[in-house]
Amino acid sequence: MTLTLNPAPPDTGVVFVRHHAEGAVSLGASIRNMVPTELCTALSINGTQVKTVEHVLAALAGLEVDNVYAELDGGEVPAMDGSSSAFVRLIRVAGITTQERRRPYLKIMQPIEVREGGRRVIIEPSATPRITCSVEYDHPMIRKQAYVYEWSASAFEQDIAEARTFAFLKEVEGLWARGLAKGGSLENTIVLSEQNILNESGLRFQDEFVRHKVLDLIGDLALLGVPFIGHLIADRSGHALHAKLVEKILERPDSWVLLNTEESPAVAHKSAPLAYAHAASLQVSPAL
Repeated sequence: MTLTLNPAPPDTGVVFVRHHAEGAVSLGASIRNMVPTELCTALSINGTQVKTVEHVLAALAGLEVDNVYAELDGGEVPAMDGSSSAFVRLIRVAGITTQERRRPYLKIMQPIEVREGGRRVIIEPSATPRITCSVEYDHPMIRKQAYVYEWSASAFEQDIAEARTFAFLKEVEGLWARGLAKGGSLENTIVLSEQNILNESGLRFQDEFVRHKVLDLIGDLALLGVPFIGHLIADRSGHALHAKLVEKILERPDSWVLLNTEESPAVAHKSAPLAYAHAASLQVSPAL
C-alpha cells in the first residue's frame, strides 16, 4: 500500500482519494464520512472505505497542515511503525507551503461532554488549545498515566508523534483467530504480555501509552474539519467516544463560535507537499 500526500488549494481540507480499478473515490476527512470499526478510525462513501486514518490525520493536524489530498492505492493507510513519526518526517523533508488565507477556528464557549460508563471526554472553554488525557489499565507497565499537551507543532513533533499504538497479547491473539489485525506485529505495535512488553527495543517514553492516546485524540478531533480552541479532557476514552464528541460539538452550535477570516488570528492555511509513504519504505519528492 502506498500513500501520497499532494498539496491542495485553500479551504479544501484533508481529502483521502482511494484509487482502484474502477477509478478514484474522494472521501473528505469529516465525521459525516466516519464509520464504526473495532480497531481504528475509518471513512466510507458509497461502499468505498479507507481505514486507519487517525495517525496521518494526527500528523497533519499536529503540524497545522490544513489542505491535503491523501491518495491511496489500497483501503488502508500504511501502518508504518504504529505512530505518526514517519508521516511527520516525510512532511518535514518535503516542506510545508503557507497559503494566502487565514485559518478558521472553532472556539468552544460552553462545555460539551460525552460519557460511557466510567469513560468520558469533554471539551471546555480555554484561551488556547490544550489536551489533558489520562488512561488506566490493570497492567504493571501502565497502571495510571496522565499527560497534559499544550498544542504546538514543535510539541507534537517532539513529544507525541513517536508514541506507538499498543495492544495486549491475549487480545491480539483473539483478533488473529477471528481474521482481524493481520497486519499487527512488533514492528508497528507495542505488545504487552501479562507482566511486560514483548518489543525488544523497549519503550520510547516511560508514558508512551498515554502519549499515544493523545495522538489518537488529535487525529480523531481532526474530523471536525477545523482546528479548535478549547481544553479537551479525556479519561479512558477511545475512537468511538472521540467520534461521539465530534458529533455532539457539531450538534451544539450554541456552544461555540466559528472565527472566520475576519475574526480569526492571523495564521495562514498550510498545504502539505507532494510526498509518498509506503508500507515498507518512505520516498519524498520536492514540493510543488
